[in-house]
Amino acid sequence: MSVPAGSVPASEDLAIGFADVRAAAARLEGVAHRTPVLTSRTLDAMTGAQVFLKAECFQRGGAFKFRGAYNAIAALDDETRARGVVSFSSGNHAQAVALAAQLHGIPATLVMPEDAPPAKLAATRGYGADVIIYDRYREDREAIGKRVTQERGSMLIPPYDHPNVIAGAGTAAMELLEDVGPLDLLLVCTGGGGLLAGSAVATDALSPGASVIAVEPAAGDDWKRSFDAGQRVRLETIPRTIADGQQTQAPGVLTFPIAQRLVKGVVLATDDEIRAAMAFLFERLRIVVEPSGASALAALLAGKVDAGGKRVGVTLSGGNVGLAQFCALLGP
Repeated sequence: MSVPAGSVPASEDLAIGFADVRAAAARLEGVAHRTPVLTSRTLDAMTGAQVFLKAECFQRGGAFKFRGAYNAIAALDDETRARGVVSFSSGNHAQAVALAAQLHGIPATLVMPEDAPPAKLAATRGYGADVIIYDRYREDREAIGKRVTQERGSMLIPPYDHPNVIAGAGTAAMELLEDVGPLDLLLVCTGGGGLLAGSAVATDALSPGASVIAVEPAAGDDWKRSFDAGQRVRLETIPRTIADGQQTQAPGVLTFPIAQRLVKGVVLATDDEIRAAMAFLFERLRIVVEPSGASALAALLAGKVDAGGKRVGVTLSGGNVGLAQFCALLGP
């Protein structure tokens, strides 16, 4: 069951344009990794497509999130930045904010769920951030983040609903299109929609003929329901899925209008399909990708999109999964 989360402000301008993505790329130059684009003849044969995998698992902090977090912090004026930053995240954005804050020499406080993957929690603390633990099924992380922001006089850097976070995320698709040229189809792992919205803006500018498709876990289909309803829809409970980075209850306020205008549609990947994609990446390409990072490829491998004869881009959005968790997910 779902409940409406408000209608889309159709008359308002979108949160970012391609100029914002270009500005983000300038801030990130020499700081973020230009991650590789991987190909596989086996994958091409299995899908009947020419597939290009944007491997953000090799990004600093282990995920695309570093792009948006660093861009947002770098764009702050010196006085604001010096007061520190606060955010909330299940893991990847937390790591990204902590690392970006460390690089700027400022304090960071992260609100993280008690069931966050241990590897993500350890990495966030390892970057020097102060971590506040909460129960994701009983407490409101946004309310906690806002309270801490007020108490500490810091700046809140949300995980997706922030123009500079969206623009920074969009540099991943920008790089992919610069490296491989125009695409017919781009599949994007989607949680709150920062990567989706940023990728859609970049793709609209650099490969306007491409169809951008959002991919989310079948257990948490807030984007699919929202697209079908024509407005943001909020799930009543937090989705229970192995894709912890995609356990959102509703699309972002800023990201959804961008997706409505520039994204072709939404498809779903089950947890078992995500496991199969993780196994394929490990066995065939020898890379480790976390569940949320493998969802877009999962949809492609499961035949959820018509990819035959097309040039297809796929985001591998992150690789932050510990050994124990990886083995537990893929073991017998």
